[in-house]
Amino acid sequence: MKLNNNPGGKFYRNLGFYLLFLIIIISLATSFMQQEVPPRSYTYTEFIDLVKKGQVEKVTIMEKNILGQLRDGTRFSTYTPDDPQLIDTLRVNKVNIDAKPPVEPSWWGRILSSIFPTILLIVVWVFLLQQLQGGSKVTSFSKSHARMVDPEKVRVTFGDVAGIDEVKEEMKEVVDFLKNPHKFQKLGARIPRGVLLYGPPGTGKTLLAKAVAGEAGVPFFSISGSDFVEMFVGVGAARVRDLFNNAKKNVPCIVFVDELDAVGRHRGAGLGGGHDEREQTLNQLLVEMDGFDPNMGVILIAATNRPDILDPALLRPGRFDRRIAVPRPDVNGREAILRVHVKGKPLASDVDLKILARRTPGFVGADLANMMNEGALIAARKGKETIQMEDVEEAIDKVVAGPERKNMIISEKEKKVVAYHESGHALVAKALPNADPVHKISIIPRGGAALGYTLQLPTEDRYLISKQELLSRLAVLLGGRVAEEIVFKDITTGAHDDLQKASEIAREMVCEYGMSDVLGPLILGRRHQEVFLGKDISEDRNYSEEVAFTIDKEVRAVIDSAYGQARVILTTRRDKLDILASNLLEKEVLNREEIDRILESINGNGSTNGTSLNGTLPVPSAKPLPSPANPSTPGEERKNEE
Repeated sequence: MKLNNNPGGKFYRNLGFYLLFLIIIISLATSFMQQEVPPRSYTYTEFIDLVKKGQVEKVTIMEKNILGQLRDGTRFSTYTPDDPQLIDTLRVNKVNIDAKPPVEPSWWGRILSSIFPTILLIVVWVFLLQQLQGGSKVTSFSKSHARMVDPEKVRVTFGDVAGIDEVKEEMKEVVDFLKNPHKFQKLGARIPRGVLLYGPPGTGKTLLAKAVAGEAGVPFFSISGSDFVEMFVGVGAARVRDLFNNAKKNVPCIVFVDELDAVGRHRGAGLGGGHDEREQTLNQLLVEMDGFDPNMGVILIAATNRPDILDPALLRPGRFDRRIAVPRPDVNGREAILRVHVKGKPLASDVDLKILARRTPGFVGADLANMMNEGALIAARKGKETIQMEDVEEAIDKVVAGPERKNMIISEKEKKVVAYHESGHALVAKALPNADPVHKISIIPRGGAALGYTLQLPTEDRYLISKQELLSRLAVLLGGRVAEEIVFKDITTGAHDDLQKASEIAREMVCEYGMSDVLGPLILGRRHQEVFLGKDISEDRNYSEEVAFTIDKEVRAVIDSAYGQARVILTTRRDKLDILASNLLEKEVLNREEIDRILESINGNGSTNGTSLNGTLPVPSAKPLPSPANPSTPGEERKNEE
């Protein structure tokens, strides 16, 4: 680093410019402030008329210019022609006459007035030049906003990353490249220039990049993709050049670009054919990655949630040589992540991380960290010394369903409707062997519009779902509406969320999963990406109106079949429905053990606790299958909405 040997000289030099500039401003302001109100201008005829009327008190004659004052104090000026009778007229009307020679500026005044504008321009120019050379905000537009973290200050290691063991193994090779490059170079291997981490938000992509820098002990440059693009054309490309120039001065190092899709989006996308500034920035990024010396030791790590919209030139080998998926953690991964986040937190003996991991399917690392923090806050509000299991359970409910609305006043009638609605969901789920087990029922309002919810937890992480399991899911979704209809002989708007989910599943089953016996194994409706709409996914119909009519019939058949299945279950178990709803009204929240105990204490007809009805229920002609791309969601939940 170059040090300034005379920092005081620069200070005094700048101080001199500041003082000179201040003196000029004060002088100009003083000259303007000292200017008097300009005298009123009269024509010569008006002036003579005023003189003859006796309104002029005194005049001062300077060649052909006359400055005077009326008797009321008004100052005036006029221009006189060669009038030989002027003096006589003034004397007759008793006007005080004064005469002065024309004022001529001094020699230094003439010089100053001629060169002052030039001096002022020179002073301003030198001042701006000094500021620009000093790195003012004017030139900072082209400077990279990347933050360099000193390797000694990077405290994150692979020990802080859990739940993604396979990804860590891949990234450990990158650390080995940075620590021992000669081991690979002697075999002719080329160090990867770029590593792309992609996956859902919150899975730990940024944390993983920091861990690589911490393990390798190298400088870490961090920047967001949106920091490159500004309103001024060419700034983004200049910042890319500056970023890589700084990186080359600190080799070996890691450059981490978060949200790469902000700058690396497919070129030519967007209305009008593209975005010139963003595309120039991307072009410069491509050039810089190609210009890397393969043995330089600069590795670019980028993270994105949308790898599908990145430009193909960015993904080719030689730029991002490695593309690593960072998935949602499975149940074992969630348990490992929880063990990381409970460090330093006093846990009670009843906290079981295995149960918490099983209760949070679909949660990512950020969700789990937030959950444990909420649990600690809840325990602190209650004045506890340790975090208990009930605190973490309450935190999960808060994260999944929203905070309790304790001040919301619900009438007894509506509360009863909600209790039967949620009991209907739970009872149908208990009766079907392929449904996920019911973990909790609640009629405490939470979040925005949820008046109650039924929480189901799968026994394991699922990646494939069978047709019978999907039929069970649809029947459980419609169980709340069926319970309302059976008990109150009326229906409410509380099933809006259930009906929306059920309709989506049924239509996906018919159109996307080829599970209709009538239409056969076909995908109906073509999804594609519109380049001129920013690579957004759109869908068009590739089938006739006749097929569209058949699709509607099949979707309706699926919904009707599931509705009938739920109706049979709840009709044959009406006594259990009443008892379960009565207990729910009394306690407001029932957990799994309490539900099992209530149902086992009833000696009624019909099977419970996972016993099938063996063919007595109508079977739909088609059954939906949820997308395997994201099979697990944060808690299967049925909400009764307002």
